[in-house]
Amino acid sequence: MIDLLGRQRTDALDWFHAEEALDEIGMGYLADPHELRLEDGSWLRVRIAEVSTAGIRVKKDDWGDMTATQLYYEVSFPVAEDQLRPLPR
Repeated sequence: MIDLLGRQRTDALDWFHAEEALDEIGMGYLADPHELRLEDGSWLRVRIAEVSTAGIRVKKDDWGDMTATQLYYEVSFPVAEDQLRPLPR
């Protein structure tokens, strides 16, 4: 099974087990904070803004500050774990 970021989550499954895996994973991981590796090798806390097979758009996490400048970054689809990773809970 492939998730919405294009990452393989499981090996090939039958229909029933694939649906169970999808239910277990859910979509909530898209709302979680992530880290994006920048060109200089540093990590930036981001939130996923858009996901499609054309690409993934992330936004610098501004902690809900409505006055903050919004900075967006484009990453390719699928995105590698060493470029965009979830923050530990």
